[in-house]
Amino acid sequence: QVQLVESGGVLVQAGGSLGLSCAASGSGFSINVMGWYRQAPGKQRELVADITRGGSTNYADSVKALFTISRDNAKNTVWLQMNSMKPEDTTGFYCYVRSYRASLYWGQGTQVTVSS
Repeated sequence: QVQLVESGGVLVQAGGSLGLSCAASGSGFSINVMGWYRQAPGKQRELVADITRGGSTNYADSVKALFTISRDNAKNTVWLQMNSMKPEDTTGFYCYVRSYRASLYWGQGTQVTVSS
């Protein structure tokens, strides 16, 4: 069983920066991809960014050059640094990992609010 614990986030002013972290723990799994999705009320969950074990990254077009994802494979931890944040970035962010067996695990979600 894999557990994901998220931290960071909460509240930031428009134009500011915020960081999220997510640590995975458990046994019997090997993580391939770690990343973040976000989901606003009434909308579909959308990918923000993810990163493979080898360090290849993938970003949503809306956050390219603004957000940076990174990870520490030894610590099974992924970070999302968000810069130049906008009120429309206000939503719930969810950490996820995908194992080499294609199993998906989700964090509990953390609310990010960007005030104008």
